[in-house]
Amino acid sequence: MNNVDNFNLKSNQENDEQNDEASLSAENAEGIKNIGSVLTGREDTLIHCLTIIGQIEGHYILPSQNKTTKYEHIIPLLVSVEEDPNVKGLLILLNTVGGDVEAGLAIAEVIAGMKKPTVSIVLGGGHSIGIPLAVSAKKSFIAKSATMTAHPVRTNGLTVGVPQSFEYFQRMQERINTFVSDNSNISKEKYSSLVLNTGELVTDIGTILDSEKAVKCGLIDSVGTLSEAISSLYDMINNQK
Repeated sequence: MNNVDNFNLKSNQENDEQNDEASLSAENAEGIKNIGSVLTGREDTLIHCLTIIGQIEGHYILPSQNKTTKYEHIIPLLVSVEEDPNVKGLLILLNTVGGDVEAGLAIAEVIAGMKKPTVSIVLGGGHSIGIPLAVSAKKSFIAKSATMTAHPVRTNGLTVGVPQSFEYFQRMQERINTFVSDNSNISKEKYSSLVLNTGELVTDIGTILDSEKAVKCGLIDSVGTLSEAISSLYDMINNQK
């Protein structure tokens, strides 16, 4: 192969790399704009970073001034991450006040059922239905300044004052308690006691957990930073190879 051929081959390779980078940058920009997700990585290891923020939006559209995470966007995205051979792991950044219980549980079940390495980190807050989302990953972190609030299922709007309504809420809470205990190191009894605590919140039932308490009770695996969460994800990916 002569020098001209070598030069052309090198130029073509550089152009391909530039095109791939441009395509990835455009995809990242679109992902950040639409659902707060981004593809990133080191060398040949690509990971998907997903943010779950604000209020989890379910079957009803929330007011436009609310920051929301829409479950109909997140679930297909998670399926694509699981099926994409180029993506090796998923990093979930959480800062949520909670929201629709069934939508939140649906997202959490999808994450818990993924075979690929998954790591979550609570930044700011992971309240209410944000707790199942945090524990759904294979490894969970919480920032030192973050908090989590465990409280019973609540509803807005019309409620029929019959025993069946109370029984429905009990069954819904049982689903959450079971999922949390199955995907963390906290027992169902201990989590239920945090949810039904009457001595801490002024206008509600429940418990506010700071980072140290969340780890101590077994709800979250470790107190850590973003870099520690990312390092843990890469370790899981490398161990899976």
